[in-house]
Amino acid sequence: MAATSVSLRAPASRSVSGWPLLLLSALGLLALSFVLAGRAAPPDSALVWLLGVLALLLVGVFGIRQSAQGETLAARIVPAAATLILLVLAAEALLRAYGVPTGLIPTPSKVMQALWAARVVLLQDAYYTFVLEALLGFIIGTLAGLALALAAVRFRFLERGVLPYAALLSSVPIVALAPVVIKAVGLGWSSKTIIVAVTVLFPVVINAVRGLQSAQPMHLDLMHSYAASPTQVFHEVRWPSALPFVFTALRVSSTLALINAIVAEFFGTEGHGLGFRIQIEVGRFGLDIVWAAIVVASVIGVSFYLLISAAERLMLPGRT
Repeated sequence: MAATSVSLRAPASRSVSGWPLLLLSALGLLALSFVLAGRAAPPDSALVWLLGVLALLLVGVFGIRQSAQGETLAARIVPAAATLILLVLAAEALLRAYGVPTGLIPTPSKVMQALWAARVVLLQDAYYTFVLEALLGFIIGTLAGLALALAAVRFRFLERGVLPYAALLSSVPIVALAPVVIKAVGLGWSSKTIIVAVTVLFPVVINAVRGLQSAQPMHLDLMHSYAASPTQVFHEVRWPSALPFVFTALRVSSTLALINAIVAEFFGTEGHGLGFRIQIEVGRFGLDIVWAAIVVASVIGVSFYLLISAAERLMLPGRT
């Protein structure tokens, strides 16, 4: 009698798309914003609008939950993008419902209008802050940090005599460092470049030294048994061991560089930069320009961080 084979395979799981719920939530919030445009809602009816916005956001949460299922590229990107879009639309509707003055908190639509109207000035400020101050300081601080780390690993007296002060100086706040450097160097962009370089230097030094010293002793002994030169040992063993630590420092420093450049501009500048623009527009109650400058700085900061992360994945493909 022929044996009958029974397939016990589990039913294939169907992936439930969250797009309908996300579209419903986004279109509902957008419709509320259009309805509230040009009218000031009475205080009694503001609660109704608030409940409507919360209900639509709850629908969006279920859509985000369904979109986050799985390991596809869409499952990783859509939830974050949908969260940002829904929060912006919700803020637009609530600010219009409560009639919040633009001079206090501008709506996202006002911010986008200001961003487009002042795009030339903001791009010039972004070039001044990011390229001349943050990026140049980041490069100088990284190169100086790597050189100091190599010297500290090569010469033990530098490690024991300099690194403790590097860890100590890394805790100095930017609000204490910036006025001193600007007073000594001047109001130009070079003073902010120095501030950024100093703040980037210490994380790179500490992490690079730790990475260079993390090489496996067995690997070092093997290279010595082959009579390898110090350059070969560095290239084949120490540098690959240090790369994960170096990229960790670079990712942290990429955000610190732009933040410190903007904060340093609060203490004096020649009339350029995103920090200067934020400071001067706050005094004029031009908060739409302030938020537009914050948007520009955020986009640049996130892009720079993602660029460093992409370089890390390229050079360290096995690391997630």
